[in-house]
Parts: sequence; C-alpha cells; structure tokens
Amino acid sequence: MKKVVIVGAGLGGLSAGIKLAASGFSVTIVDKNNHTGGKMMPVQLGEYSFDFGPNTITMPDVFKRVFEEVGENPEEYLQFEQITDHTKNWYMDGTSFLQTTNIEKMESILSSIDRYSFKNYHRYLSETKHLYQLSEKHFFSRTFSSVKDYLSPSLATALMRVRPLESMDHFHRRFFKDERVLMAFNRYATYIGSSPYSCPATFSLIGYLEMVDGVYYTKGGNTSIASSFTELFKKVGGNLLLDTEVTSLIIDHKLVRGVKLAGGEKLEADLVILNGDLLTSYSHLLAETDRPHMDNRKIASFEPSISAFVMMAGVNKTFKEFVHHQVYFTSDYRKEFQQIFIDKKLPDDPTIYICNSSATDPNRTKGSNLFILVNAPANPNMSHQEIVEYKGKIYSKLKQFGIDISPHLEEEMVVTPNYIKTQFNAYKGALYGISSHRKKDAFLRPFNRDPAIKNLFFTGGTTHPGGGSPMVTLSGMNTAELILKNLF
Repeated sequence: MKKVVIVGAGLGGLSAGIKLAASGFSVTIVDKNNHTGGKMMPVQLGEYSFDFGPNTITMPDVFKRVFEEVGENPEEYLQFEQITDHTKNWYMDGTSFLQTTNIEKMESILSSIDRYSFKNYHRYLSETKHLYQLSEKHFFSRTFSSVKDYLSPSLATALMRVRPLESMDHFHRRFFKDERVLMAFNRYATYIGSSPYSCPATFSLIGYLEMVDGVYYTKGGNTSIASSFTELFKKVGGNLLLDTEVTSLIIDHKLVRGVKLAGGEKLEADLVILNGDLLTSYSHLLAETDRPHMDNRKIASFEPSISAFVMMAGVNKTFKEFVHHQVYFTSDYRKEFQQIFIDKKLPDDPTIYICNSSATDPNRTKGSNLFILVNAPANPNMSHQEIVEYKGKIYSKLKQFGIDISPHLEEEMVVTPNYIKTQFNAYKGALYGISSHRKKDAFLRPFNRDPAIKNLFFTGGTTHPGGGSPMVTLSGMNTAELILKNLF
C-alpha cells in the first residue's frame, strides 16, 4: 500500500486525502493546529460562536462532490441554505441598496438607483455566466505539472476569451454607471485578495456565482464543511495528526522520502502533498538547493494578496437592520486599494464588512455574532496601541452608520495580519497567498506538482486553480486525480 503524507489539514489537504484514502492509499494528514480546515477555523468566545472564515459560501456542489466521489450522500453530512437577500451595502451619503439573487427584485432595486445599470443588468448576468462557463470548462478541473500543460490550443483560446487584459473595474463600467453600484460589484476582487483596478476581469465571474448561482450558509456554521470532511476522511481510513508540526521534508536523490516532525520523529512516504501556503511551505520545509525553480529571491518577488484586520464581537443585542452580510463602504474605494497595495498601510477610511450569521441561524449562538473585517496590507506588525486605536476607528465609523456596538459588547477577539501569518503559515500574513494583479500570477500559478521532485505535489490557494474555499477544495481533488491517473 502506497504511503501518502499530506502537510496541512485545510480543505485542499482533506479533499485530496479523502479521495486517495478511498482509492486504497495509506494517507496521513499532519497539521500544526488543533483544528482541521486551516483558515476555516471555528472560534468560541463564551456563548458566542463564530466562523473565522470563510463567511460567504458559493459553489456548494463542489463540496458535495467530495462525498459523492467516494460513494457517500452529502446530505447526511451537510445542509446548505441559500440566502436570497444576501448583502446590504451602505454608503457615506446615507444611502444603501440590497443585493439579491431574485433577478426581478434586483432589477427593481437598480432601476431606483441608476437606469443605466437597470438596463444593462441582464447583459451583465449573461457576460459573467459566459466567463464562469469558460472557466469551469477549461480551468477549474485542470492541474499543471510543467509549462507544457499551458500550451494546449483549447486552453489558449479559452484564456483569451475570459478577458485577461481588462481590469475588473473596467469590465464593470460596461454595465454600471453609479459609483455605489460599482463599488458593490468591484468588491468581488477582494474575494481573491486583490484590487478591482488591477486584477483581470475574468474574476468578475464571481458576480454570476453570487447573483445567480447563489450565496449559501452551512447550517451550524460554515466550519462544518471542514468538520464533515474530517469525519469522512477518518471513515475512509485516513490517519490524522493534529498539534503536530512538520519541520522539513526528507529529500534523497530528487525524491521526497517522508517528513520530519518537530519532535524529531520521521514519517516515511512514497509521496508528499503540501497543502496550504506554498510559498511559506517551500521556504520552511525545503532547502533552497532542492528548489532551484523557486529560490528565495523568486519567492520574495511575489506580491502578497490582501490580509485582514478582524474583530469577532459577541453582542447581546439583535440588530434588526442586519441581513447575513453587510458592507459599509469608504468614500474613496480606489484610495483604499492604493493605501493597501502601494502605500502598504491600513486604510485611513476603511470599508467594513460584517457577517452576522445569527440572522440566518439564530440558534447557533447567543445574541449577535458579528464578524467584522477590514481589508489590510500583508505583513504589518501592529503594536498593542495601534491595534486598540484602529479598532476604535472601526467602531467609530460604524457608529456613524447608526451601529453602536460598544454598549452591548460582551466578548471580543481581534485578529491581525501577523496572527494570520503565524497561525496559518500564511505568506506575509496574506489571506489568499499571491495577489492576482500580474497576469502570470492570475493565470500561471505555481504548479500542482514539483518540477524537480517528481513525487511532491501541492494543493491550496497558492496553486491552481486559486484561492477561495471551492477552488481550494477543487485543487485537492484535482491533485488526487493527477496522482491516480499518472503515478500509481
């Protein structure tokens, strides 16, 4: 029986492990944390329950496939609930508008804001559906082991049809004129950790997922996706080692023979999969001489994606104006991304996102479980005083919108980019690894198989097909399929 060691129990590692274990491999997943799911981390503060991430679920069929491919019924593990009226957007001028998957309702809302947007909404949905279908057919299910894999004529044709040379903002301006509407749809760039003024229009396909295919919530919390994957992994015979850190890979004659653990133990392996942030894994686990294609200089050249400043606030009050997701926008969205990516500083006037999953699932927690997130640059080291001051800035801005949290606050946890860097081995604290600003980073991500060490493989948001929970899950299944088809 072939032995597989997977470093990292995120969704990519779990989905790969499930498929391989069910196919007869002896699979061990090792993770330094005491939970599975990576950034999909459950947080309990007193009587308040939170998902650290993600708070928005799309493409539920991807998660269901993990169960279906090994003969299990996903309905016995997960219950997805579609949220029709999913996001309320608020602006500094006191206006707001709701985003909904009800197309007639959305058209009515747009008609009251901007007739141009209203007239073009169907065309927008058609264009984003086209982008999604092309991506699903040609990109999502592929793996890449060498440059040759990118040379397929059909792939090249598809690539040129997904608007790689146009920015997301430019694409959206074809359909929307009102700046408030533009900000709401441009926010999709942050789902891949990037700026809408720099990332390719290709990623506007997220609009199709949110506005047509649907926004979902997983009953009991989105982290139940990770816990159900864990249950399934054990059921198909997988072995899980938590609170166990891998310190290096054992390399011999350009093959990986296993991993070395922090306690000095060694786990032998016929092949190894690195799940998680590839840039961090390479630099921490492999000597530079064993990765000539990815030396330290090249790793340092990658632009990190957005990070986050997060406050999880347990509040003993129900906010009647809240839906599941709400966004309180800055007055200058372009400046916010300039400060994050160019100035590399926390925004002076940040856009604030709040998830209140208790609006959909009130039995899950006491009161309101407010997950409050502000986009932040990667790699800032904040002092205690800076954290306190920035937290105060966010609470003060929310108060301007009539959201006064402080008098009702019972529990609170603050997460900074440095915490994300340390807790999840994230490249410079970036949530999505590499930004998608440069075309090669958006479309030519690091391979799923090491070019030099042939039995070393990769899954996770840094590799193809990219960041976000569905894509990470797909990367795990795709990599497992690559192993099954080509190696053993």
